[in-house]
Amino acid sequence: MDECLFCKISRGEIPCRKVYEDDEVLAFHDINPVAPVHFMVIPKCHLDSLSQAGSEHAALLSKMMLLAPRLASEQGLENGFRTVINTGKGGGQEIFHLHIHIIGGGNIPPMVRRS
Repeated sequence: MDECLFCKISRGEIPCRKVYEDDEVLAFHDINPVAPVHFMVIPKCHLDSLSQAGSEHAALLSKMMLLAPRLASEQGLENGFRTVINTGKGGGQEIFHLHIHIIGGGNIPPMVRRS
């Protein structure tokens, strides 16, 4: 996907503040953080969303999920963090390249308010 923002970031065409990188995965700080620590973990291969992932992506998805707590800890989130995957327009996804938000630090409000 030549025009995908996250593909451009993963190819190094757009700079980012890297948290982690290997051959399959890139993690970088969000440019519009909603908390003191807010970074994303993305696959370097293009997947529009979690809905597009298949069994052939199982190892990659596992790697991304297992990286999340390690990287969160390295970023100082010892007391916990929120993991968010927005999927599709109805799920609030804005960039159509699979990404996992890792959010923490400060006082994180509940995701869903209960009445």
